Amino acid sequence: MTKEQVARINELARKKKTVGLTEAELQEQAELRAEYLRDFREGLRQQLDNTYIQYEDGRKEKLTPKKKQ
Repeated sequence: MTKEQVARINELARKKKTVGLTEAELQEQAELRAEYLRDFREGLRQQLDNTYIQYEDGRKEKLTPKKKQ
């Protein structure tokens, strides 16, 4: 996501609070937010994939996903 896209998200949010958005702008806002969330989640996933837990005895274990019940 580029800085221009983030700026556009913020611009649409400010406009929504003051004068409201047209249907086209609402659609654009939804698409930009979805893309932002996708990028955020991917970045977080990459960070967690490279995370290790270090125990007091010095050993390190790779962080593993929580099991779904």
